[in-house]
Amino acid sequence: MSIQGYDEELWSERKHLAGLYARLDAERARAQGEYDAALAGTGGTPMERDVRVRASAKEVTRLKVADNGLCFGRMDAMSGEISYIGRIGLFDQENDYEPVLLDWRAPASRPFYVATGANPEGMRRRRQFHTRGRRLVDLTDEVLGGTGEHDPAAEQGDAALLAAVNAPRGDGMRDIVATIQAEQDEIIRLDHPGVLVLEGGPGTGKTVVALHRVAYLLYTQRERMERHGVLVVGPNPAFLDHIGRVLPSLGESDVVFMTTGDLVPGLHAVAEDAPAAARLKGSRQILDVLAAAIADRQRLPESPLPIELADTTVRIDAGTAEWARDEARASGLPHNEARAAFTEIVTYVLTERAAARIGRGWLTRSDRDAWADLRADLTKELAQHEAFTAVLDQLWPMLTPQTLLASLYTSPARLRAAGADPSLARADGEAWTVSDVPLLDELVDLLGRDPAAEEAARHAAEREVAAETEYAAGVMEILTLDREELDEDIGVAVGDLTHHQNLADRFVEVDTRELAERAAADRDWTYRHVVVDEAQELSEMDWRVLMRRCPGRSFTVVGDLAQRRSPAGATSWAAMLEPYVPGRWVYRSLSVNYRTPAEIMNVAAALLAEFAPGVAPPESVRACGVAPWSRRVPDTHLADDDLAAVVEAFVADEAGRAGTSVVIGPPGTPGAVPASETKGLEFDAVLVVEPGRILADGPHGAADLYVALTRATQRLGVVHRDPLPQALSGLTDTGTPAPVGKRPG
Repeated sequence: MSIQGYDEELWSERKHLAGLYARLDAERARAQGEYDAALAGTGGTPMERDVRVRASAKEVTRLKVADNGLCFGRMDAMSGEISYIGRIGLFDQENDYEPVLLDWRAPASRPFYVATGANPEGMRRRRQFHTRGRRLVDLTDEVLGGTGEHDPAAEQGDAALLAAVNAPRGDGMRDIVATIQAEQDEIIRLDHPGVLVLEGGPGTGKTVVALHRVAYLLYTQRERMERHGVLVVGPNPAFLDHIGRVLPSLGESDVVFMTTGDLVPGLHAVAEDAPAAARLKGSRQILDVLAAAIADRQRLPESPLPIELADTTVRIDAGTAEWARDEARASGLPHNEARAAFTEIVTYVLTERAAARIGRGWLTRSDRDAWADLRADLTKELAQHEAFTAVLDQLWPMLTPQTLLASLYTSPARLRAAGADPSLARADGEAWTVSDVPLLDELVDLLGRDPAAEEAARHAAEREVAAETEYAAGVMEILTLDREELDEDIGVAVGDLTHHQNLADRFVEVDTRELAERAAADRDWTYRHVVVDEAQELSEMDWRVLMRRCPGRSFTVVGDLAQRRSPAGATSWAAMLEPYVPGRWVYRSLSVNYRTPAEIMNVAAALLAEFAPGVAPPESVRACGVAPWSRRVPDTHLADDDLAAVVEAFVADEAGRAGTSVVIGPPGTPGAVPASETKGLEFDAVLVVEPGRILADGPHGAADLYVALTRATQRLGVVHRDPLPQALSGLTDTGTPAPVGKRPG
């Protein structure tokens, strides 16, 4: 294409994009008007009005986020038809809703992402736009389909991709709708109703692909998924903050973000157990321990326990309690709910004994009515008897997951009775760790609800409704007062209250929370789809929690077994998934590294070859031209100062550059974060401190160092006092430390 031809095409496309933005603005104005009308509307019930407000608010949001890169490409078909591809779909309402901009998720958009010269998918040319705000600044063409044309611009087919991966990183992950690659598109649109396992090494884009898959599923299955939403589980809050903007940027908000430490409402666990305890708690074998711990609390009295009634004293002996216990267990109900069966048997035995003693000499069983009346009186007396209730609490206590688990951890005797390993003992029973969360969740089902507590909650709600009803009745009564007196007394115009429906609406409670907020607060909420990132870290017990949260078993599982650091994590995907979805999971992998330049990946690959020799490193899509460097400080009494000086110089140097940077070191390193806190994140520049100590820090050391080395998108440095691990010998040695402020190398 000549320079003149390029300028003409650029001008023409700018004019077309201006038209698309004008159409977008009109759509946004219409949606905003509908939203304002919904807010002010009075028709229908409060719930119906709330639904209208939510729907119009979503439409406003969808159109608002579309402003960020509305249109990013065009397809020219062999037939001569031209289609534009964008963040959302736009239609010509005056021309039978003819599409003027195809949503990137629409089936008709797929050729834009997957067409090649060998397989053009009916396309003659693919044009990619480079925009800044609403302005089109550049375009590149890729000629397809064997037309015989020669266009130098066709050699720039990867220009948009390279521009994206080389751009400085910001505070969060960006969407990739403009640069989705063919292998990524195949995974995003994969039609599989079960579990998809997506594995890839560092920088392969597996996380962002999984998030775009969520956006695609919400687009193609919105009616099925929208009311229940999607759960995204990540390794830590920093990671969730990093990825949290992607789905909103695609117009999707019905998504809940959690770590595994958040899966029980009201609990936010971040502490980790020692490896041995984490392994024990993460194994399905802990289920036997939990069951035994519950059974241990279903006690038999060592000696008969007396209950003094008004007219006699009866005793609960071991035989009675054993019969009641066996019947309660045979009911199949959870522990708390089975207490009713236990209580019923004990009550039956005691009332029979008490009635026999009280009626001796004047009452026989043949006098059925009198016998029944006496037993009914005794049953009522026992139900209100504090000592009897105390004995029941001793033999079959009502338990919460927290009280059961805390009492187990703090009692060596209870640990022994439950067949648990002594390493689970700890002084503070409620110092919850991430590994405790699935156990607490499991106990919700094993223990069941507390009927008495739920009944009390219902009574409280009924009292509140009764109070509101009484108030409403009072308002209705004063409607007979003088209009001016009423307006003055309650500050409400009579005209606003004269219709009984308007008055009633004021006392109808509508849950106005967003779906994500409601779902996060409800332990029994079920999701239509779940995304699990860094899934190699999840234990068998973690998976039990997630399977309960998604009965339909629709998952996108993202991970890399080579990066596993948890002793309870996955060693194979089949071992984790087959017990839950036998034959219903498929595996896909990503092999191209879009984050890490070749110079850095070569160093990381040498480490990978040592600790995971059977795993092939991902192939970097680019080189950056900057060699990763290392610097050793002298092992003297000033070594710590010298290390700090290099770190300070790195931080000062990177502060003057665009993008982001981080210092990664062993736990406790001043000014550094542990590698575990950077999983899934990316930075323009990374400085790794004392890699040898990271490597030596337990069985997860090699995985942690591999993570640290693969976070950088442009520049990697290593500073150390201890000897450099042999795997890192490929780093460029820059010698002694530079003065503060001088750029290394």
